Amino acid sequence: MIFRYWAKFLFVISFISISSALVAEYFFNLQPCELCLKQRHPYYLILICLICIFLLRNLNKIWLYLVIQFASVYGLFYSIWHVGIENKILKGPAGCSAMLTSSENAADLKAQILSKQVISCDEVIWSFFGISAASINTLVLLVIFIFNAIYLYRNNGFKKEKYI
Repeated sequence: MIFRYWAKFLFVISFISISSALVAEYFFNLQPCELCLKQRHPYYLILICLICIFLLRNLNKIWLYLVIQFASVYGLFYSIWHVGIENKILKGPAGCSAMLTSSENAADLKAQILSKQVISCDEVIWSFFGISAASINTLVLLVIFIFNAIYLYRNNGFKKEKYI
């Protein structure tokens, strides 16, 4: 049944995901880090693809679902990276860590401080039952990736022809 209404279900998931991020930022003043902002990109692209699917009925939709699949991979890359940074397993992009390196002079230290973002990628700003927003995003994008792959296979995969 989920695959019968997959586009609508995917629209709701993506809309809730991006809306909750924007509400957290603008109403609860939870400022996103650099990786948090990159994790929003797939949802914007998915919503654009779904609007095209809803509006353009005669369009070959397989290409849009493939774009959705690649968008989920892009989002999974950044969300898994972000979870790794939060758990101190991976290093973040330059300027995304709260730690400063030792320096010999004040000019180098000043340059490090000025290049750092206000919001650090390695600190969990918000969590739900101990699960960070990046971890929740990873799970959501993984579900989108898996179910979209199943949808693509069921509707556009190789079908065996019956010979009589």
